[in-house]
Amino acid sequence: MIDFVELRRGMVDAQVRANDVTDHRIVGAMLEIPREKFVPAPLKSLAYIDDDLIIRPAQGRTPARYLVEPMVVARLIQLADVQEKDHVLDIGAGTGYTAAVLSRLAQQVVALEEDAELAAAATKTLAELGVDNVAVMQGPLVAGWPAEADYDVIFVNGAVDLIPPTLFGQLKEGGRLVTVFGQGGAGQARLYTKVSGQVSEWPAFNAAVPRLPGFEAAPRFVF
Repeated sequence: MIDFVELRRGMVDAQVRANDVTDHRIVGAMLEIPREKFVPAPLKSLAYIDDDLIIRPAQGRTPARYLVEPMVVARLIQLADVQEKDHVLDIGAGTGYTAAVLSRLAQQVVALEEDAELAAAATKTLAELGVDNVAVMQGPLVAGWPAEADYDVIFVNGAVDLIPPTLFGQLKEGGRLVTVFGQGGAGQARLYTKVSGQVSEWPAFNAAVPRLPGFEAAPRFVF
């Protein structure tokens, strides 16, 4: 029998607290949320490892989707400085884990997912856990969810090559967007803040996570 509570505690101690996550609210949320509920059954024993986990394999031209490693999730959430009255958009919500963590910190979370099976899984698991301040929506990730804008925080679940201007347009004044920009060893967590209608950018820490489909740079022709 796997002791998930002990594995969860080990994850928080070795991966979260040990990597400069000092916000006790984030630590508490990650101690409470059963990450194993958000991964496919064959991978439950790996739910708390320090790595990204596949939650949907690649299918034809559709890339694989991943649950981003706990340390990066925790540090990005801390970077976003989520407050208890905040309205948050979680882009690329997958099976709903980050939305569940964010639900402990914010007033309301919109979890956006374009894959129907992942959105259904997120809805089911969040309901089973009694999370009642997350609304799972299905639609193109790059479009955001303008129907519920504006947001205090936009959390982008995965690495990107670009951020569509429409997402910045869905931020409130003073709103924050966090993501990992770039791939592999060149990946960098960044904080974008909207002040007086303008968006400023701040590089925070190095991070390597899988790319979020739809946020790739357009191919360039080289002559």
